[in-house]
Amino acid sequence: MSGPSDSAAPAATIGFDDFLKVDIRVGTIVEAAPYPEARKPAIKLVIDFGGTIGLKKSSAQITKHYSCEDLPGRQVLAVVNFPPRQIGKFMSEVLTLGVPDEQGEVVLIGPGHAVPKGGRLF
Repeated sequence: MSGPSDSAAPAATIGFDDFLKVDIRVGTIVEAAPYPEARKPAIKLVIDFGGTIGLKKSSAQITKHYSCEDLPGRQVLAVVNFPPRQIGKFMSEVLTLGVPDEQGEVVLIGPGHAVPKGGRLF
């Protein structure tokens, strides 16, 4: 079956050095709370990246497939070197990564096995 983004054109070709500029790390969700003030339904996350990165906050539109009770302990991938972004009254410090399902709802991306917090995608 095809999903909603199948018809999107591929992004422009980039060099490996450009890829290395995007710092994508694995973290473990330690807190998840509803964010009813957001324009679109969202969950406020606190993610532990360990080491020098530590705890970071993220707002994620993941309410279709995830509940706040099920998220703590889950490992996710996030871009940790974007500038913080104000989402309503909440400051999102990292971009938690996901892909769309067939209806365009976010499915989180994480490792298939437990890995150390802070590991960088390569």
